[in-house]
Amino acid sequence: MLRQRHLVRPFSSAVEHPEPVETIVGQASTKDQWWSYCLPGPCCFCLAPCESLRSWCQRCFDGLPWNVPSCESCAEPLARGYSHGNGTACCRRCFEGAAPFQVARVPFRYETEIAILVQHFKFDASPRAGTLLVELMLAGLRCEASELPEALIAVPLHPLRARQRGFDQGRWIARRLASRLGVPLVTALRTRNTPTQRELDRQRRHENLADAFRVDEPLPRSVALVDDVMTTGATLAALAHACREAGARHIEAWALARTPFLDVSPGLQHLSSR
Repeated sequence: MLRQRHLVRPFSSAVEHPEPVETIVGQASTKDQWWSYCLPGPCCFCLAPCESLRSWCQRCFDGLPWNVPSCESCAEPLARGYSHGNGTACCRRCFEGAAPFQVARVPFRYETEIAILVQHFKFDASPRAGTLLVELMLAGLRCEASELPEALIAVPLHPLRARQRGFDQGRWIARRLASRLGVPLVTALRTRNTPTQRELDRQRRHENLADAFRVDEPLPRSVALVDDVMTTGATLAALAHACREAGARHIEAWALARTPFLDVSPGLQHLSSR
């Protein structure tokens, strides 16, 4: 079980805060490795001893709500064994029409421990939870160096919304991913303070976000859009449209988690999201 006291570390300022001492997966610095060796920490989920530089034990890592299988184009969760005639993992919407992204990399479903971490990060401004989410996202992306995009672009909050929350969670995550992966971070602008998407269905979400983003500088051919949680994909699709107008041609969607929703359409046995 996730121990809340190990995830919440309240503070009064925004999340843009000195990084915790805990080491990061992968290319940790020599200093971080030294601290990890001298001050080993327990698993952030079950408090068992951690392995090497990780912040979790292998058992808890394997038991996280992995978004497998999922649509290759939009990361919509699929039932096991679900595929189309060509054998690709593809949801009905992407199979029947043009997907807004070439690839979607969303390693987790928005459930159990991942949902708790996201809520602590997003609504409690917990840097510990945010750092763990970045670690987990890097571990789950499974992206080879040759597959890395030429730039990352965070889904921006409107400035008024960011001030209300105290920080922009998408940019917080994207900055750390860009630094770790050695990829430039490009800024997109939110031109309208759109109403919350929470109570809107799929079609109204897309309508709500029409022309809501702008990218002022020319983009390289390959970019990845970064957000914390992907629900219907409407926000990322709207930003993808603005990126195409700025010159991008290969667009990937990156998010920490996908919100699953059971689709009861006749003859369709897979998970969908509103």
